Amino acid sequence: MSAPEILLELCGMVPPEPMERVLEALDLLQPDQHIRMVIDREPVPLYRILEKNGYRYRTTMRDDYIYEILISQND
Repeated sequence: MSAPEILLELCGMVPPEPMERVLEALDLLQPDQHIRMVIDREPVPLYRILEKNGYRYRTTMRDDYIYEILISQND
């Protein structure tokens, strides 16, 4: 059985590495899992890719200006 969450700590990485990491994780994502992406800037270009490929996401900016994005497959 797979873990319910794939955690990606991407703060401090230089583009395009954060995008590459999340795209790799999407290939591994199972229907019962989600990705928790933690990053120090809002990954706006990623949103279009997620929408185009049938993923849903929820973005939250924490008090420390770090973004947490939860990504899962559409049901």
